[in-house]
Amino acid sequence: MNFKYRRQLGKRFLGIGVLGLILLSSCNQETNQKLPNIIFIFADDLGYGDLGAYNEESLIPTPNLDKLAAEGISLTNAYCPVSVCSPSRYALMTGTYPWRSWNKHGVLRNYSKSMMEPGQLTLPQILKDAGYVTAGFGKWHLGAQFPTLDGEKPVGHGTFFHEDNGANIDLSKPVWDGPIDHGFMHWVGFSCASECWVLTDKMVTGTIDHDFYTTEKAQNQEHIRHFGLDEYLPYVTDKSMEFLKDHVASKDDPFFLYYSPYVPHIPLAPGKEFDGKTDAGTYGDYVHELDVRIGQILRFVEENDLSDNTIIMFASDNGSTFSLTSRFLDTSNTTNNLSGNQFSDEEQALIDSDTIPLHAPNGILKGRKGSIWEGGVRTPFIAKWPGHFPAGQWSGELFALNDVMPTLASIVGFSLPEGSAKDAYDMLPVLQGNEKGNRPNVVVQSSGNAFGFRKGDYKFILSKDSLKVGQLYDLANDPSETNDIIEARMDLAKAMRDELLPYITEN
Repeated sequence: MNFKYRRQLGKRFLGIGVLGLILLSSCNQETNQKLPNIIFIFADDLGYGDLGAYNEESLIPTPNLDKLAAEGISLTNAYCPVSVCSPSRYALMTGTYPWRSWNKHGVLRNYSKSMMEPGQLTLPQILKDAGYVTAGFGKWHLGAQFPTLDGEKPVGHGTFFHEDNGANIDLSKPVWDGPIDHGFMHWVGFSCASECWVLTDKMVTGTIDHDFYTTEKAQNQEHIRHFGLDEYLPYVTDKSMEFLKDHVASKDDPFFLYYSPYVPHIPLAPGKEFDGKTDAGTYGDYVHELDVRIGQILRFVEENDLSDNTIIMFASDNGSTFSLTSRFLDTSNTTNNLSGNQFSDEEQALIDSDTIPLHAPNGILKGRKGSIWEGGVRTPFIAKWPGHFPAGQWSGELFALNDVMPTLASIVGFSLPEGSAKDAYDMLPVLQGNEKGNRPNVVVQSSGNAFGFRKGDYKFILSKDSLKVGQLYDLANDPSETNDIIEARMDLAKAMRDELLPYITEN
């Protein structure tokens, strides 16, 4: 499969524009209106090779995201700090590597407390403080506390599955320590994938009927709306559109819209009108539907003359669960622990025969969600801001989701206090099209204790369980991580190991 990396295109763009005016911030509405609106689109388990803009051989039509790439700057070395959901979302929200929190690895389980410490500064909080209306739609998965009828912990606490999940939840009282307590003024979406409770601000207003989990034992849920999983993406999209329409009607303060749909996370549930639309199977159909829904938001921005003063960013929280998909392969049995992504003998024979169309969600990158390999931790990242970010340009500069917070803080003129966004860099010069950024390296983590250290073209991999043994790859010449060169470059490996260790042993 001849997956082709997209290389940097076009001339370097040095447009600094009128940032001096935009960086000024005050509490009055006249000044706030000069600040750009911000839309952050965060896919869930979408692979580096899913978008046509990133992979010429993708079998998934993604015209809206491809158009976004053509109108903005796209990064080829952008990273999720961890190859699973909660930790990468924490990095985005706080600018801090997630293993510095109480959650050292893996995703949050049901009813976990917030990964953020009380009072810890977050991305939506700084934007709220800068005068933005902040609203989130879709998936939180960073912890929330639920009231119970008996004063005990919620049934199912600390698990991924419990047959009596939520049996003692008090659905009449508000949750706390959730998105509203960490910077969002409005929230519609669930708190955790497995507990499936849909929140409107602080109140439980719905639940998703999920193939893998259950909330049927909860009491007093007559007022609760039950969503089929295929209904959830249209629902959060509609709620996002309502928010945008209300903003245009009220001419309110600048807005921050966090659009974080549960797609293409398993179980795969595209709407019926998207069934069979791609050669990439149900997975491809789901990604295609996501692109269509994103298109609704992008068109609204254009049609309401918001484009020039709106920053739009797109990323995924980690790599795809799948290594290969096709309309001829069964993707219905894949589970959250990834053990189900195995092909039957008949399917493997089809794959080996090279007679069916095959889609590689992570492209030529090795590994997938949960792994330390590039397929687990590298993400497409697109940023558009007409007149400020170059159109159609590609950059190979290092970037991490951590960097979104200080970069946006720089744009809105918010001075981050000392100690916040500890592992983040202001990458505005890179997004403006300047070749060099100021990020010297990126640390990444698997769902467990394997760590990677990317510096320049090289990536060093180390298990925290065995700090003396590692692997080394030259990603410039070996993006698929097939050739471990540690024995030939032991000097470099030792130097990178010495740089990595303080990051992962400090706490």
